[in-house]
Amino acid sequence: MHEAFMQIALSQAEQAYSAEEVPVGAVIVREGKLIAAAHNQREMLRDPTAHAEMLAITQAAEACRSWRLTDCVLYVTLEPCPMCAGAIIQARIPLVIYGTSDPKAGAVRTLFQLLDDPRLNHTCQVVSGILEQPCGEILSRFFREKRELKG
Repeated sequence: MHEAFMQIALSQAEQAYSAEEVPVGAVIVREGKLIAAAHNQREMLRDPTAHAEMLAITQAAEACRSWRLTDCVLYVTLEPCPMCAGAIIQARIPLVIYGTSDPKAGAVRTLFQLLDDPRLNHTCQVVSGILEQPCGEILSRFFREKRELKG
C-alpha cells in the first residue's frame, strides 16, 4: 500500500520536473483515499513556502474542513525540511512516509529529528525509504542537468 501512494507522489515529482521545479511530490491519504496531491511550485508561484508538503497540507485541510489532520498520512518523495516538518507538526499528521533522505535540509532523520522530538506538542511516526531509489534518482537527474546547463 505504501508503495502505491508513494508512486502517486513520485508522479507529482515528475510534474515538478517537467515544470523545471525541484522534483518533489507529496500526497495525503485519509481512510485509504487520496485527498491531496501536490508538487513543488516555488518557481511558478514565486513563493519560498510552496513546497509539495505545504501545498498538500493546505489541500488536505480544505478537504477535511479542519486544520487538524489527525487521521491522515503524508507521503513525500524527499525527507521534509524544517519548515515542512513544522507544518506537519502543526497539522497533527500522525504518520509521515518519505522516499529518500535529504542530507542538506532533512529535518526528520538526517540533520534534525523534529517529528519525534518529545519536547514538542505533537510527534509523528515515520517510515523512510519507500521507493528510495526512484525518489532519489529523479532529484539526482534534475540537479545533474542543471549543473550541465551551467557549463
